[in-house]
Amino acid sequence: MRPARTDPLRPSARRGDGGRTQTLGGGRASGGRLPQALGVIRRMSRRRVAAITRRLLQQFRRDRRTLALLFFAPLVILALLGYLLRGGGSVPTMGVANLDTGPLGGVVASQLERSNTVSATNMSQADAETKLHNGDLAGYVVLPPDFSAQAQQARVVAPDVRLEGSQPGLSGSILQAVSQSFTALASTAGVHFEPRVTYLYGGPNFDTLDYFGAAFVGLVVFFLVFVITAVAFLRERGQGTLERLMASPLRRPEIVLGYMLGFTVLALIQSAEVLAFSLLVLHVHNSGNVALIFILEALMAIAAVNLGIFLSMFARTEFQAVQFIPLVIVPQILLAGIIFPVSTEPRLLQVLSHVLPLTYAVEGMRNIMIKGADLGWSSLQLDFGVVLGFAVLVILAGATTLRRRIA
Repeated sequence: MRPARTDPLRPSARRGDGGRTQTLGGGRASGGRLPQALGVIRRMSRRRVAAITRRLLQQFRRDRRTLALLFFAPLVILALLGYLLRGGGSVPTMGVANLDTGPLGGVVASQLERSNTVSATNMSQADAETKLHNGDLAGYVVLPPDFSAQAQQARVVAPDVRLEGSQPGLSGSILQAVSQSFTALASTAGVHFEPRVTYLYGGPNFDTLDYFGAAFVGLVVFFLVFVITAVAFLRERGQGTLERLMASPLRRPEIVLGYMLGFTVLALIQSAEVLAFSLLVLHVHNSGNVALIFILEALMAIAAVNLGIFLSMFARTEFQAVQFIPLVIVPQILLAGIIFPVSTEPRLLQVLSHVLPLTYAVEGMRNIMIKGADLGWSSLQLDFGVVLGFAVLVILAGATTLRRRIA
């Protein structure tokens, strides 16, 4: 009679001294644990391991939706990132108000016009200030009437550099271009450069967190609410809760509205928490109305809830729902102006950016928190209008797909 086979993955027991049972995992076995572990590995069946691996791969092969997201989404992200970095994007636009009566002002202006980091244009100081307020310029430099005289007599030049200031990347490019143009002058004429920098918005008391915090207030809520809603709704379907509600006396519109309101209440609570933490704990600068910030943030949260419900209808598992993140969230992070200013992106991506709702949410947050905008600003009206329209659109889409699912 053949002895019974033992499972190699199950700890083997043996009788030790005194009738006590010793296992591979308990006590200190004679000879050490490494030889015992190697023994377990040697007793494994390669056929059984291969069978499990083969079953998993076959399961993924049948799930074409997961395979598409698994292999297609990384290519989309890398293509966007590569096009952003190598697509020949635009450079910041600046003005040059050359009031100098001497020759050096023209030299500096010509060097700025030949710069590769900015697009410089000669204009009057009044026109430059108007364009700065309208958002057509990232900044401008004023060369005073006695600029050449200062350079020849005092060996110190102090041009006025005026920056829009709401996006530090653009401001840094302007300052770099101005500094490079004066560095060449200093090396040839022995002139010291001391610019007087002023800001239309923001300023030296604004740090990196202040600029990025305004964008991340809306992004964090949109991202987390979308993921939590999609995963939670799929769990409701997977556990059979939705089917039990369908079998109850509840009407179909009541089920739809109940799900939407339930997720929306949680999203609004999270929005208030994120905003309060940003302003009270992180001390992110805010120059505008807190109520406007919360309303815009709440609109994005409501949109994220219904977008999560809508897209969850196209997923069968929570894993598939999470895989929507690279296609829905990551492109918006790259293109919405959070990391790269929209005005410096390649033309094609600028067009795509202005289709994404997160672009307007980020711009609206910066308009309020950095610029102190109110609803009288036409740009803020546009931001609110687009975000509101997107919220209504996904509410209708989510309600329609949910009703069809219930029906």
